[in-house]
Amino acid sequence: MVPMRIDRFRFGGVRIDGVSYSKDLIIVGGVVHCPWWRTAGGHVFAPVDLANIIEAAPEVVCLGTGAIGMVKVEEATIEAFETAGTRVIIDRTGAVIEEFNRLSAGGENVAAALHLTC
Repeated sequence: MVPMRIDRFRFGGVRIDGVSYSKDLIIVGGVVHCPWWRTAGGHVFAPVDLANIIEAAPEVVCLGTGAIGMVKVEEATIEAFETAGTRVIIDRTGAVIEEFNRLSAGGENVAAALHLTC
């Protein structure tokens, strides 16, 4: 798989491999899923909304909680990833993008769920 690179992040937008997105998104298996609709609500990361990443069981998942970190990650979400053998990194979106890029460039199987606003 060719490493993906998140080229730029700004409040409300991100550019991945030269393509711009303005809605929350998931990156898993080298594919960007945008828009990413969350049934549990806009400011929570719940297992139901991350099922495709949990099932893919990447080595690492980066959960971007927004520009100022407003999204909460349910404990059940962390437990589901750990049960699947996936290491979880949770931080503000800008910070996890840096980690995503580092891991991807290093050849790791890394996924991401990114909230692009608050």
